[in-house]
Parts: sequence; C-alpha cells; structure tokens
Amino acid sequence: MSKSLKIRGLVVFVCLILALFSLAPTVMHDSLPGWWQEAVDPIHRGLDLQGGMHLVLGVDVDKAVESRVDSLIDQTDALLREKDLIFKRIERRQGDRLVVVVYDAEAGEQVDSLMAENFPSLEGETLPVTGGYIEKHYRLSEQEAANIADYAVRQALETMRNRVDEFGVSEPTLQRQSDNRILIQLPGIKDPERAISLIGKTARLEFKMVAETADVAEALKGNLAPGTQLLFERNTSSSGVVTETPIVVYTKTSLTGDLLEDANVRIDTRYNEPYVSIDFNRVGGKRFEQLTAANVGKRMAIVLDDSVYSAPVIRERISGGSAQISGSFTSQEATDLAIVLRAGSLPAPVRILENRTVGPSLGHDSISKGIKSVIVGGLLVVGAMIIYYSLSGLVAVIALILNILFIGAILSLFGATLTLPGIAGIVLTVGMAVDANVLIFERIREELRLGKAPKIALDLGYGKAFMTIMDANLTTLLAALVLFQFGTGPVKGFAVTLSIGIVASLFTAIFVSRVIFDFFLNRRQVRRLSI
Repeated sequence: MSKSLKIRGLVVFVCLILALFSLAPTVMHDSLPGWWQEAVDPIHRGLDLQGGMHLVLGVDVDKAVESRVDSLIDQTDALLREKDLIFKRIERRQGDRLVVVVYDAEAGEQVDSLMAENFPSLEGETLPVTGGYIEKHYRLSEQEAANIADYAVRQALETMRNRVDEFGVSEPTLQRQSDNRILIQLPGIKDPERAISLIGKTARLEFKMVAETADVAEALKGNLAPGTQLLFERNTSSSGVVTETPIVVYTKTSLTGDLLEDANVRIDTRYNEPYVSIDFNRVGGKRFEQLTAANVGKRMAIVLDDSVYSAPVIRERISGGSAQISGSFTSQEATDLAIVLRAGSLPAPVRILENRTVGPSLGHDSISKGIKSVIVGGLLVVGAMIIYYSLSGLVAVIALILNILFIGAILSLFGATLTLPGIAGIVLTVGMAVDANVLIFERIREELRLGKAPKIALDLGYGKAFMTIMDANLTTLLAALVLFQFGTGPVKGFAVTLSIGIVASLFTAIFVSRVIFDFFLNRRQVRRLSI
C-alpha cells in the first residue's frame, strides 16, 4: 500500500472517529460518562422540533424619543435655574418637542445661547404667543431621533437577551428584524405566560416622594395638584386576596433604577416572606443617601412600571447604597422581579405582534416525519445507485452514509441548531451527494469504453469530473451562504444544513470514494471495474 493511500486512509479514519465521538451525546446522551457529555453537546433542536414559543415584539421607539426629551427637560430646567435665567415654564409637546416659555426676547436669546452650548443636537425656533410671552421650541434633529430609535431597539434586544439568560432557556434565538421588531424563539419553554410577562415587562424602577398633604378622595375624582400623580399600591393578604390602595406621589422622579448594580431575592425571617434586595452603584448609592437624609420622616414610594410596590417611611439616612423592595410577593414574583431589575429596564415599551406556541408533541411528530423522509430518500438513492452502477454504486452508498454522519457531527461541533427546514436541507443533500459520484462514474465509463485500464480510467474520470463538480457545488454553496446571511428563521435553518451538506458531500464524493477505490485497486490486480 502506498504511503499516500495510508495518509488518506488515516485522514478518513480520524474524521470518522471524530464524527462518532461528536454524535454519541445526541444518540446515547444518558449512558455516556460526564466528561464526554461536557466535552460535546448534543445536536441542538430548533423550536419546531422540540416545541416552545415564537414571539415577534415591536419596540415603541417613539416612547424612547419622548423619554429622551423628558430627560432633556430635566437637564434644561436645572441649567436655567443654575444660571438664574427667568422663565415661565418648560414642557414637552407633540411628543418630541421641548418648549421653554419666557417673558421677553432678551430672555429668549439667553435661552437660545444656553441650549446651543449644551445641546447642539437640538434644532430651535421662536414662536410668539398671546399675552406677550415668547415660546422657544426645540426638537431633536432627524438624525438624532433615528439614532435614539436605533439605540432603543439594540438596547431592548440586549436587555431581553439578559432576561432570557437569567430565565434559563437553552438555545434561545433573539434576532433584530426590520421595522423595529425583535424575533424571540424559546425552545422547550414550560411556562409561556410567565415568559411573556418576564420578557415584556418594561421594569422602569423609580423612587418618588409621597405627597403627604394631598387629598386622596379628590385625586380619585381627577382633581390632582400640579406636579402630582395618582398611583396604586398593590397589597396581598395572607389569604391571597389582592387589593389596591390609592396613593398620591410627586411626578418628579427622585431616583431611577438605572443606577442599580444588583438585585437578589431574600427572605424576611420575621414574617417568612420573600423580598428583593437591591444594591446601587457608587453614584446611585450616594444619591440614595442624599435623598434619604433630606427626607427623614417622610414616605418614599418605590414604583415599578407605575405600580407602587411599597411606600415606607424614611426613619433615618440610609448609607451603603442598599435598599429593599417588599410587597407581599410570592417566591416566583420576587424571583422574576429580581431578574428584570438585574437585566435592566427596557428603554421603550414593547408590544407582542405575533405569539405562537409549538407543542412538544408536534415537535416529536416533525422529527419522526423528517427522519422518515431522510430514510425514504436515502433508500431510493441507494437502490438506484446499486442497480445502475453495481459495486461502484455501493462505494457511492458508503460515501453517502459517511456524508450524513459528517453533517450531524459538524452540526454538533459548531453548536448549530437543527430545524425542520434544516432536515429538508439534509434530504436535498442526500440527492446532491451522489450527483458528484454520478458525474465521476460516467466519466470513468467513457474512459473504459475507449479501452483504458481500470486504474487509468479511474484517474482520468476523477480528474475530468473534478472541475465540473467544484463549479456546480460552489455556486450552490454561494447561494446557501446568501440565504444564511440575509434569511431569517426557517430560511436560515435550511441554509445551515445545505451549506454543511455541500462541504461534506464534496469531501465524501471526491476524497472518500477515491480512497475506497484505491484501496481495492492496490490490493489486487483488477481487470474490470463493476460500474
């Protein structure tokens, strides 16, 4: 046996051993030793094969722009007071417009100068109003608004990814789509309602001072003093009855959850009830200490998504940057609250545009039918090759079996996800895998008809068919890569297995089958090929 054949045979043998090693966790996961299971993961199954949730969420980017304008209003208000500039009021209008009302043109020029120096991204205009006042209007440029919207979607995607990771879903899919949409697929999810609640929660944490002198009865009638708002505190009795207590708070937010560093569930040993312990970062801890020091004896409401969780009285200055949120939680509610606080708040509200749940039984049925399609397609190809090409057809069948093994091994090694369209890609690959062998065998037949010896005919057949095979497969591979790059969901799943299948079929059809032929031709004097 030649040295070249030994090296090529060793390459095929090593690839086969590696493929079997990679596929073992998928076929017999529970019976393998722990180190083997940790070294290689089983083939990941997509949502359509193991059941789960398919969500398409829309991010309300207009709210993100409005939040940015609200932030600018707070900063502008502070700057105007710092510079001792006299103004009547400052407010947001039409969603994205900041309006400063001043008494005369001189004050208007001073405001213009201040805004141009501190907020160059704002575009301004002046409008006179009745009563002699002057309105200075400022709005975000189109480019700045587009940047805020783009950032809101990217931040929402990252926040949701953090929440899903905390939730403990294996092999989730989170992708950004057009029109400010986010695709989320959660395979194997057991509690869809909890997942939706957890993912879609805005989780905007705010600390607001309670308006102690406000008349709650009048507030319920809609008579609120300027700068205040009516919220409701949620209470759960020992019997599980939920009640809501009206509470009036100041609209201005004293502190937000953006300055949080960590959040964890703790158990109150006195009442054996769970609560959420929160830790601020260095800046947040300092501001929280200042806030509590300035409001000793007053109530501070802890507000999450416009719902008051608790409104304790500040007994003393709280240093150290730690606080707690209690509110008659169940253990599950406390855990979910800690998850969304750790992952961060969404920059803008999201709404569910599409919600589909795939049951595990449907996934098992898809796998069963997919496997049947591969088996039926494979048997038809095997029968056709053996009938038409005799023993040479058997070589092509061996190469085909190795091809399927290598596809599964590559899926496992690279952590790719197998989907139902991916199984369709494998079925297509089964047909394409023998196409190269058909071209080679027909070339060999032509050379044998010309009277060439089997060894020479084999060399010429492989040599002449090589470029045709490469051209055909590379163009298909290019199309598959384009589908993978620009496709989503099922299209991408199909492109993954098709791309892997093309690479594997090139290896088995050109390299492996040639090694098998050379092995038998070198061992004995063959005068006639069975082809």
